[in-house]
Amino acid sequence: MPRFHQLVFTPGVQAVQAAHGSGAAYARALARGGGDRLGPDEAAFIADRDSAYLATVGEGGWPYVQHRGGPRGFLRVLDERTLGFADVRGNRQYVSVGNLGHDDRVAMILVDYPAQARLKLLARARLVDRADDPALAERLTPPEFAGKVERSVVLTVEGFDWNCPQHIVPRFTQDEIDRALTPVRERLAELERDNQALRAALAARP
Repeated sequence: MPRFHQLVFTPGVQAVQAAHGSGAAYARALARGGGDRLGPDEAAFIADRDSAYLATVGEGGWPYVQHRGGPRGFLRVLDERTLGFADVRGNRQYVSVGNLGHDDRVAMILVDYPAQARLKLLARARLVDRADDPALAERLTPPEFAGKVERSVVLTVEGFDWNCPQHIVPRFTQDEIDRALTPVRERLAELERDNQALRAALAARP
């Protein structure tokens, strides 16, 4: 059982689990403990994502969820416990940035819709102004990133969990559709060339 569950299975949560019959199974898993270090599977999954959902907590106690996106791999794995991404100027509400000044804890959900896979992360975030560490901002900025990078967001992973794939409806991005159709288009172009060659050969017959 990953450390993720040690953080989210509070006494109140465990009481509800016990009331619904899942308490004993989760109690045994919690006793075994778990890790907080990303392995090859997690690193590969994160590197292949082009979006994520990021939750912070405001001073009023309300959670705030924001969609973050960019080129595939915009969320960089720096080491087995550290992630980072370049924070690009948006609508300048700065809700997440303001929340992180109050509470550095974040939750993230990353989804592979075609594969119906989901990774949940708990982390502590650190904001680094671009002017204070331009090398870090450069490292976290994909070459094809559009927009003005204002800061780097560095995430120290506290726990993670591969979530159940149930109810994840498969969806495909334009890039994924294009990649899937590439061999079909290539085969179609080949057949069209063959057809043209046959037509030309028939036309040339006496």
